[in-house]
Amino acid sequence: MDIKNLTTFLHVAEQGSFSKAAECLGYSQPTVSVQIRQLEQELGVRLFDRIGHAVRLTDTGRDALLYAQKICRLCRQMTAHDSSAQKDHLIRLATSDSLCSCLFENSYADLRALHPNIRLKLITAGTDELFRLLDHNEVDLVCTLDSHIYNTNYIIAAERQIGVHFIVSAKDPLSRQERLTVEELLSHDVLLTEHNMSYRRQLDDWLAERSKELCPVLETGRTDLICSLVEQGLGIAFLPDYVTDAAVQRGSICRLTLEDFRPTLWQQLLYHREKWISPAMQAIVDLLTKNLQTTTML
Repeated sequence: MDIKNLTTFLHVAEQGSFSKAAECLGYSQPTVSVQIRQLEQELGVRLFDRIGHAVRLTDTGRDALLYAQKICRLCRQMTAHDSSAQKDHLIRLATSDSLCSCLFENSYADLRALHPNIRLKLITAGTDELFRLLDHNEVDLVCTLDSHIYNTNYIIAAERQIGVHFIVSAKDPLSRQERLTVEELLSHDVLLTEHNMSYRRQLDDWLAERSKELCPVLETGRTDLICSLVEQGLGIAFLPDYVTDAAVQRGSICRLTLEDFRPTLWQQLLYHREKWISPAMQAIVDLLTKNLQTTTML
């Protein structure tokens, strides 16, 4: 049922005239006549008696008027609610600890300037928990840092492959070589992220296949802290390149590759296939997509 036809019906009933209703609505009189005829055909009833120039509601028309008033009032309330929601819209984004800074550090000011009424809630979790939250509609978007994920239940809004390397202080003797042996790795103090971090898991799995295991002297989700400690010469770490780019450019750390270890790491922005994309959510998707496209890749 066309709401426009119901609105026209209300105006004709109020004005008692097709021509006056047309004037109020900014329509031509024939347009008003067509809309009333369409509504009568859809309902299967006659809404008005037309005697000469007089227009009067039929008994059925008076009953229909009560329903039309309720429907139009509910439509106005729904529109007002949607408008209010858009003025203060919460978007829930789940991601890993190490991605929080790079996602919005250089773009949050743009987000606030362009969309001051969007509220953003960041939730940090491991990969399995990210998708549990997404599947239960407890978050709107997830940004992962893991092996490439493809699942028909999810839409990949944006993605890029991420470099990941071992790092060591530029003052460490190991910095003068490009490759790192397993023996050298196991004999040094190692600072690592927690077990549920995807790239840490890849390293642990690779070592386990060789019956080896790392016993890190420090485990934390704070990748910035790990990078800082490595700069101070306090050990070796294994981190995504975007975390260490600034220190590499300063010349305070060097990157190393572990022999025969070829990790693959992807940053992906995903949402559930059945999720309704609100204008606010689309704005966040567009911002993060641009972020991924303009940030240095491998």
